[in-house]
Parts: sequence; C-alpha cells; structure tokens
Amino acid sequence: MKKTLPVMLIAAMVTSVLAGCVNDKSVPSKVDNTQIANLDFNFNVDPETLALEVESNGIAERASEPLEKMEVSNLKDSGDTITWSYLEKDIDVEIKKSVKYVDVSIKSSKDEDNMFAWPKVTGDAYMLPLNQGKYIPSNDSVWKDYLSEEKMKVIEALSMQFFAVDKSSYSLVYIINNPYNSELNFNTDNNIEFTYNHEFPAINEQKDYGFRIYVTDKNPVDVAKTYKNYLIEQGAFKTLADKAEENSNIEKLYGAPHAYFWDRTVISEENIEWAKLRDHLPEKLKSWIQGLLTTKVEDGSELSAAFDDLNNLDYVDKYTENRIVKGLSAVMQLKEFYDPEIFTEIDKETQKLVNKKIENLNPIELIDLNKRLFKSELGNAVDPIEQWADANTVNVIKDMKDSGLGNMWIGLDDWQEGFIKPELVKEAEDLGYLIGTYDSYHSIHEPGKEKWETAKFKDTSLYENATVTNKDGNKIEGFQGEGRKLNPTLAMPSVKERITSILETGIKFNSWFLDTDGTGEIYDDYSPEHITTEKEDIQARIKRMEYLQKKWKMVVGTEGGNDFANKTIAFAHGIETPSFSWMDEDMKTNKDSKYYVGRYYSSNGGVPELFSKQIPIKDKYKKLFMDSNYTIPLYKLVYNDSVITTYWWGWGTLKVEDEITNRMLYEVLYNVPPLYHIDKHEWEKHKETIVRHSNVWSNFSEKAITKEMTDFKIVSDDRLVQMTEYGESLSVVANFSEDEFNYQGETIPGKSLLIIDGNSKTIYTPKK
Repeated sequence: MKKTLPVMLIAAMVTSVLAGCVNDKSVPSKVDNTQIANLDFNFNVDPETLALEVESNGIAERASEPLEKMEVSNLKDSGDTITWSYLEKDIDVEIKKSVKYVDVSIKSSKDEDNMFAWPKVTGDAYMLPLNQGKYIPSNDSVWKDYLSEEKMKVIEALSMQFFAVDKSSYSLVYIINNPYNSELNFNTDNNIEFTYNHEFPAINEQKDYGFRIYVTDKNPVDVAKTYKNYLIEQGAFKTLADKAEENSNIEKLYGAPHAYFWDRTVISEENIEWAKLRDHLPEKLKSWIQGLLTTKVEDGSELSAAFDDLNNLDYVDKYTENRIVKGLSAVMQLKEFYDPEIFTEIDKETQKLVNKKIENLNPIELIDLNKRLFKSELGNAVDPIEQWADANTVNVIKDMKDSGLGNMWIGLDDWQEGFIKPELVKEAEDLGYLIGTYDSYHSIHEPGKEKWETAKFKDTSLYENATVTNKDGNKIEGFQGEGRKLNPTLAMPSVKERITSILETGIKFNSWFLDTDGTGEIYDDYSPEHITTEKEDIQARIKRMEYLQKKWKMVVGTEGGNDFANKTIAFAHGIETPSFSWMDEDMKTNKDSKYYVGRYYSSNGGVPELFSKQIPIKDKYKKLFMDSNYTIPLYKLVYNDSVITTYWWGWGTLKVEDEITNRMLYEVLYNVPPLYHIDKHEWEKHKETIVRHSNVWSNFSEKAITKEMTDFKIVSDDRLVQMTEYGESLSVVANFSEDEFNYQGETIPGKSLLIIDGNSKTIYTPKK
C-alpha cells in the first residue's frame, strides 16, 4: 500500500504590485501607469494529487482540483522551491515562490510522446480571452451548451496566452508558459469546468510547460493588466507609437474606418453607349470574345450568351448589361485576348505594348493593352480608357474623402483587383488613405487545378515537397477541404517571389493583409524531410509578416490577431467578431433560410452577396459572439495602444440587421473601427449612415488610439450600461438598453452613449 504524503505548506507572502512603479525596473512607467492589485497570498500543494490551494485574506480557494493520486518520488523542498517526480508518468514538477506569483513548471523526462493534464479549473465564472474577451458564468446555460465536450486548441482559441477564474472573493490569473500542443478540455455535466491538457511531442525538444499564477481582484482590468505587465517584463510588447516611428503610415490607421472595396470590372456600364455597342460591335470581335469566354473563363457560357441577347433585345436591360460588362472584364484580363487578325488598327502606344510581347508584359500592362485593343475596335461606342476607372471606383473614393472620411483603411479582395484598377490604388494613396491587398499562404492546390489565386504558386514542387503531414502520415487538407496546408517554414522563397512580382508592376500598395497568420491555426509537420514544430510554424509566419513590414514598409494586418504577432502587426480582423457561420447549416448552406449569409457572388462585379446581404442571426450566436453581457475588453485592456482590432470581414458593421445600432455603440465604447464593404451601389445605399457614424467614431478614436485603455466598468445591474476609459481624461459610457440611464447627472437615452473628453460631454445616438 502506498504511503500518503502530507500536504506540503509553502509560504509565499506576495506583496502588492504597483504597475509602472519606478522602483520596479521590469515594468516601464512610460507604457503602463495603471494601478492594479496583485493580492498577497499563501499557497499549499499536495504532491500526490497536484491539488494547489491559495489563501488570501483568510479565504482559501483551489487553483487546481486534485488529480487522481500518483506515486511521488524525489521530493525536495529547499524553502523557495519544491520539486518532485511522477516516475510512472515520466513527469517532473517544480513549484517556485516569487514576490508576485507562484511559478509552476511541468516537464516530461521522456524522449517519446507524452501527455499531462493540469490544472483542473473550477470557479464561479471565467474570464477567457476568446477573441476580445468573454465573461462566462460557470452555470450559464448558453455557454454550457456551447462548451459541452468542447476541446479548444490553446494557441488558436485564446487571443492572448492566459486565462482567469473568478473564485468567491478574488480571481486567479494563469499566464501560460508554452501554449503549443495544448488544449482546454471542457466538462459541463454540472457547472462549467475545464482541464488544461498538454502534449509533449517527441519531435519537440521543448519538454516543459507551466504557468505563472497570480491573485487579483475580481475585475477584468486587474486580470488584463497583470498579463500586460508580464508582456512588458518579457520585452514582448510594442506600442503603435513605437511602430509608427518605424513606419509613419501607421498613423493613417488612427481614426480610420476599414472598408473592403469591391470592383472587378475593367469597364463599367457607364463607359458604354449601349445602342452604339449593339450597332458597332464587329461580328468577328463578338465571336472572338464569346470563344474566349466559353473556353478560358469559368462559368463563361452564361456571359457569352449575353452578347447574343444584345442583338435580340429591343432594350438592353440591367441584367444583360451586367453580364456583358463582366464578360468584357473577364476577357480583357486574358493573355489570349490579343489576336493580330482581330485587332488590325492599333495606335503607336498600343503597338509599343504589342512589341514587348505578351509574355513579357506585367499584369497591369496586359490589361492596359487589352483595353486599348478593345477601344481600337469600338471607337466612340465606349469612353476613353482613361475614364474607365472613374464611375465605379475613383469617383467613389473621392466622394468618401469629400464626405469627411479623413483616414481610411481600404482592402482589396486580391492583388488582381489592383491590377484591374491601378487608378484606384493611386487615388487612395494620393488622398492619404491606406490601401492593401488580401494575401494568403495557408493553402496550396495541386498545380494546374488551383481554385483560387492565393493557392497557386510559381514553384510547383511545393505541393509535393512542402506540405504538412500529420502524425498518422496523412497530408492535412487545405481551406474548405481543397488542396493541402503549406508548411510556412518552406514557403518564404515563394512569399518573396509573389510579393516582389506584385510590387514590381509599380502598383502602390502601402498595406498588406495576411489571411490566417494571426489565427493560431498551426501544425506540427511530421513529414520526414521537413519535421516542423508548432512553435517553428508560428515563427515562420511572424518572419513573413516582418518581411512585409521591414523590407517593403507595409502596414501589416492579419486575420485573427492572436497576440504572438503583436509586435509585428498594426491591425487585425477577427478579434471583435470571428467567423462562425460555418457552425450552423441555416447560415452556411440553406439558401431558403432568412439566416443564410449569402453567396460569394456579385451579379455586377461589386460587393458579393456574402457581405452585402443583411440578415438576422439566431439568439444563440448573438449571445456567444455579440452580446455585451458576456463581452469584456480583455484584449483592449492589453493592446488598445498596440494593435487595432475589428471584425472578421464576413461580420461587418452593417451585416446583422438587428444589431447595427449595438455595434455602433460597441465601436465607440471599445474603440473598434467600423468595417464596411463598398462598391458604388453600396456606397450610395449606406453613405449617410457610414458618414454620420464614422465622423463621430473617428473624432473619438484619433484621441483614444494611442492611449492605454485604463478602465472598464459594468455600470448597471443588468450589465447593459458599461464604461471604458482611455488615458486619464477620455471615457465613454454606453447604454445598450432601450431605456434612458442617469450617469453622474447626465441622462443617456436608450441605445446611446456619452463621450466625456476632459470637460466636454457629448451624447451620441447612432442611426441606421
């Protein structure tokens, strides 16, 4: 029978910490001047079960529930440190006391794969950095249902590498050392609880993980600031102001709404005199265009048929116009468009491009040539080519500036849209805006069978030689089950080749958006030729972000924004509202449902239905992803003055039809840029709403963006009135309820907010 060890009591009197205290050299006062309370506490541990208990102000709480009893060997207690081993599990444990925290380290002594699960966490509520941050009561039915048997990959699910649990009188904050190969495994049989499971892969030389455990008051501010001070101590925090010293273009993000601009038309309907087109389109050219559409353009047959309708209809309707414009825009991007037997009358400028030979033209030159060729045959049936970008893009962006949108971040679906409309990119830069392309190196498709541009690589050997293999020896599928996942440690030559080839066309992008690089969707790669750990995967992603930042002086953003990337990126899409439509068939695939998000398709080459269609969402998803009752600004309390965050692009400001007002309130309260999807039609439709809200938000955000979020409070018992503070004199009180609320003598109407800027007070009521 095994001998039962007594509980070991280790005194660790932890003194209060004044964050930013000049005597604490590890916390620079220039960054964090917020007073927080890391509470004094004692703790004790039972080595047999690894049950850890803390005691503060006479109240004892479990930092980990007991595991099943294990045989303890090599127990040593030096006063400051206690160590022991579980020989049967090949696990060594070390616990150290510190002035501020308890440091727990768990190490595998096994060269082969190993696993260990600790801590086992229970409490009254949890503060988890799920996206922006969630406050989750342990008995909440919605979250119990969602987390039932849930396993969350730590590096992916948590936007920052800590979690916190509310106990009866205080909170425990667990800062994670080595988040790789780790999961949170939830159990909701009774109240919500979870266990932290860590895998020690044989391929990984790092054989330990652990936690710093702090005791704080029960509020998000002290929890988040404890983590921020840790980052500063580790040299792992960088402000926007510091980033802007390296690239002043980052300041163009201050007070800047974010908008994806959609227009893939080389020519627009306004550039065509339709009656003349019908009368002057040569039959030979028409047949040539139709042949290219049916043989070189995906789904081109329907577009080809529109040219027959052009001659058969008495009146050219919008449907026919749209199809013809899309058809012309498609063929004028093809290398095969030029045929000397079709285009016989060309001017000197066109001839110069022809003389360079088609294969030597860059994409912008190719489209310019094809525009000139088409114009040479149509004459005054179409506008001069210099005007083709005006109606759909240049005039819209000028109107944005004239309407008071001083700063903007503009994103394009891909770089081809920039090649189609280099005038748009130039105009945006001339107006002082940031404009950049979406890019991705996550998936790679089989050469010759690529379904989207970002999954196509000049180095065709990558598909067989640089893709990720799982532990079972199978290749990991790419996005939506297409292709494979590309190992980022082997992708850098192709990253440089692609980016250089895009920018050497002369296109003036000053920003770049990298898909998935900030999401934490990473892998161990067991391919024998290129074994790679999750940590090496992350490091390679950071390296390519830094390449864009340092080599090309880009303002870099990413999807996700998890904080391993915080020193490199300036902005992130997804922290505020992530992608979740894949969770529900009505949203994802049921086209007859009112909840269906829409197709990735536009009838006129503008904003796809996926982004322009306004829908309701089910109450379950509102509560999980948008409800102010559950959301807490953990990320903003750490990173407001470091990383600018907004929504994943599928859930922009105007997407959820009955949440628009709440999102506008949220955008000011949390200093979150509005996110829109714009073409000339959507701009005309929503211009008044966008301008009215953005002017208020921008004026506020320009002041808030370089300040630390210093406070957050739930003001009302129903949690519908909340306050945030930035710096010392700028604060917002948002009333999410339908009823007016009195705050320090100021009446805030329902669905409104109060902005306090020094002695100035402003009431703002958003309107759709």
